[in-house]
Amino acid sequence: MPVYTAPVQDMQFLLHDVLDIGSTGIPGYDELDRDTTSAILEEAAKLAENVLAPLNPVGDSEGCRLENGVVRTPTGFKAAFDQVRDGGWTALDCDPEYGGQGLPYLVSTAVGEMFSSANMAFNMYQGLTHGAYNAIHAHGSPEQKAMYLPKMVSCKWGGTMNLTEPQCGTDLGLIRTKAVPAEDGSYRITGQKIWISAGEHDMVENIIHLVLARLPDAPAGVKGISLFIVPKFLVNEDGSLGARNQLSCGGLESKMGIHGNATCVMNYDGATGFLIGEPHKGMRAMFTMMNEARLGVGLQGMAQGAVAYQNALGFARERQQGRAVTRTASPDQPADTIMVHPDVRRNLMDQKALTEGARAFVYWGAMLIDRAHRNEDAQALGLISLLTPVIKGFLTDKGFDTCVLAQQTLGGSGFTREWGLEQFVRDARITMIYEGTNGVQSLDLVGRKLAQDGGKHVMGFFDLVKTFIAENKGKDEAFDAQFLEPLKAASKDLQAAGMFFMQSGIKDPNEALSGSYDFMHLFGHVCLGLMWSRMALAATSGLEAGGDKAFLNAKLATGRYYMARQLPATALHLARIQSGAAPVMALDEAAF
Repeated sequence: MPVYTAPVQDMQFLLHDVLDIGSTGIPGYDELDRDTTSAILEEAAKLAENVLAPLNPVGDSEGCRLENGVVRTPTGFKAAFDQVRDGGWTALDCDPEYGGQGLPYLVSTAVGEMFSSANMAFNMYQGLTHGAYNAIHAHGSPEQKAMYLPKMVSCKWGGTMNLTEPQCGTDLGLIRTKAVPAEDGSYRITGQKIWISAGEHDMVENIIHLVLARLPDAPAGVKGISLFIVPKFLVNEDGSLGARNQLSCGGLESKMGIHGNATCVMNYDGATGFLIGEPHKGMRAMFTMMNEARLGVGLQGMAQGAVAYQNALGFARERQQGRAVTRTASPDQPADTIMVHPDVRRNLMDQKALTEGARAFVYWGAMLIDRAHRNEDAQALGLISLLTPVIKGFLTDKGFDTCVLAQQTLGGSGFTREWGLEQFVRDARITMIYEGTNGVQSLDLVGRKLAQDGGKHVMGFFDLVKTFIAENKGKDEAFDAQFLEPLKAASKDLQAAGMFFMQSGIKDPNEALSGSYDFMHLFGHVCLGLMWSRMALAATSGLEAGGDKAFLNAKLATGRYYMARQLPATALHLARIQSGAAPVMALDEAAF
């Protein structure tokens, strides 16, 4: 059976030594000293390790079941959800006006990593609710906020997002769900939505669905989409629950993974809905939820890789197989552990370097969100907008790769259910697909985000990297050679790719779009190279201050591995990008 241990020491290292949250000037960060964050993370770790992780294989084996219109969640889920809710974990970064604790998003991100590593399918129930909360908080009327948000913050009520329909996923301009105005100012919603995570379940009193639909006079395409609140149970003026709305779960999807989460077909049969914001402006409101979801999915990918690595490492330390080629490591044993073999070490080092680099990247992204919102910093908002498709696409690709590497570490045992690695692989796979496939993320990055505000934000990223290198160059010869020079070379590859797009993509958009996936990965590697360089500086300072030598030396060795063995992939991605569209588009459609 797989196990999970929350990486609290690494989280504390990132928060206080790398990001130095106490010196950022972000409102609320000054209250997050080491003792405070330690208390929060340690309590969350207990819940993740002792309650949620043991339920992960239960949810996978039992799945959800639909009985008389009600979805029954796996054994133990409801009791665990009550613990999460009663402990206030669903309200960490929510607005105190509606019962939230008002903590920074960064704190919620660290806790969310633990819960996702421990039980990704379970954590999605509160994650979807949080996204719906954000959309209503940003775009709802004062009356809507007062009616729905307090009970969504506490997770007494759940929340969902309803976009996809049988005939359309990415191209939401094709949706057919209708919203007809009623005399009382509400709307009647009719249509079918599919793949709705947490669309129906037995852990909350009510579920607040956010549904995209078209008004009768709506223009064609995405400019004619509106967003509606459609509660499972209508809510009376005093906040009590009223009649059951005209909506139902028409079935549960049979899926590759995340069996513990209810993925529903939702039928709306003239259900009562309430417009959020302005008519035909629903995409703007929904993207408030989608952008948070994409960052959360990047976190999920990293979190699944992290728990898979932990279990692979535990196996490798105990599994005896063969002998070391240079010397016998355990002469009193019939064989050495597989940790002595260079290929196993390579496998584990890839997992460790990707996981720890990705964790730093996600936390930095969360800090940018806090800076953007709490300081009203437009530069931070532009930068995180640029990085969102990279966090979602690159980190979920690498998170899945890490799970596969971890499974490979176990050999044949990794293919069996007993050890749990195959579940991590199956669960991680969806992160590359939902909330916009990773191919769509790369198209968004190259087709929209690079040119946003005249390219201001990508140039700002280049300046950030250049400034970091200039400020730290010459302090330490080894650091220059092992970290700064590889980072500089990778950044030049990224700039060269951007220049190719500018020169060739204007004439033929396929020249840029054919290289978009490679560009997303190139960008991701540069970001992780920056993160590892920052972590190396922090680790060096920690050693000089008498910190934990084993932890900090391991951090430096892992960083050197990433810079030497992973970061050079930027040259490969650049070569693919510069090959242009010809190799990709040359084959006639009929010849496939």
